[in-house]
Amino acid sequence: MDPKNAARKRIAVIPGDGIGKEVIPQAVKAIQATGAAVELTDFDWGADRYLRDQTTVPPDGFATLARDFNAILVGAFGDPRVKTNIHAKEILLGMRFKMDLYANVRPVRLLDAALCPLKGVEPKDVDFVVLRENTEGAYTDAGGVFKQGTADEIATQEDINTRKGVERIIRYAFEYCRMHTKLDGSPRGKVLMSDKSNAMTHAGGLWQRVFKEVSAEYPAITAQHMYVDALCMQMVRDPRQFDVIVTNNMFGDIITDLAAGLQGGLGMAVSGNIHPGKTSMFEPVHGSAPPIAGKNEANPFGAILTAAMMLRHLEFTQEADRIEAAVLEAVRQKKTTRDIGGSVGTREAGEWIVGRLSS
Repeated sequence: MDPKNAARKRIAVIPGDGIGKEVIPQAVKAIQATGAAVELTDFDWGADRYLRDQTTVPPDGFATLARDFNAILVGAFGDPRVKTNIHAKEILLGMRFKMDLYANVRPVRLLDAALCPLKGVEPKDVDFVVLRENTEGAYTDAGGVFKQGTADEIATQEDINTRKGVERIIRYAFEYCRMHTKLDGSPRGKVLMSDKSNAMTHAGGLWQRVFKEVSAEYPAITAQHMYVDALCMQMVRDPRQFDVIVTNNMFGDIITDLAAGLQGGLGMAVSGNIHPGKTSMFEPVHGSAPPIAGKNEANPFGAILTAAMMLRHLEFTQEADRIEAAVLEAVRQKKTTRDIGGSVGTREAGEWIVGRLSS
């Protein structure tokens, strides 16, 4: 039998480094507390293994994930003991590029008004999604360094944009808008493409042309455009105006960290790395945070909410709803870590969620 077609969905779990090793176990416990029909398998990919035997990804690693698992839950990568960060690059970017997970989906949702630094903003006002192209752009590492260490040193970093890559993420954005609703049940109706085409004319011109062509196929959805610098200003000025935002790899990375500030910080932010119909990967976006690793201070809610996003993707809708409701109640009762107003540790916050799900 194909392992992916078994009765129980198979999930690969890769905690990684730093606080990933603290928050992902809390997410796993939350998944188990829902009773979802899943089978969880741990992988030890990360800095510890790399330092032990120089392995970043085993030779058949990505093929195994794609063949044998329905989804992947990832923690964070980055460890000061690995100066080059080679393991993080080969594991995380390797999954995105080699498994062709082209749509980075980052919902931006405010659970409680107390978490937002903007005055007068309610949860209904911050409910949009950023779709980031995930396999091209400046992160392909195309380019190089010439005459390194001299006064004549030259460094180039190529921004790669293909017609195929741009079109599929823009089309994904319109399909996402068409198929998803807001938290209050109202339909989504706007797709905004953001670029810097007034300065980056070659890549921006491609994005502009493709966006115009694809948007014409979706007349019921309003197509909008903003330069990325203007978008950053407007996200802070009035997040109510946004619905679905689509942009390139680098801009998507930057604006979603800004967006995380609207929902309580990086400790509350979630993401999915999606290729429709294929094994997809889900990760909180906070990074490995070495300064607080091992101190029981990291906010586990980003990881727990990422687990809910993954369960929803696997069609465990009720289980995902229960996790999200438990996190909302924890925020309201301040059973949270200090970064969002509480006074408990990572483990205690996770245990409160598990208790809520088990009651």
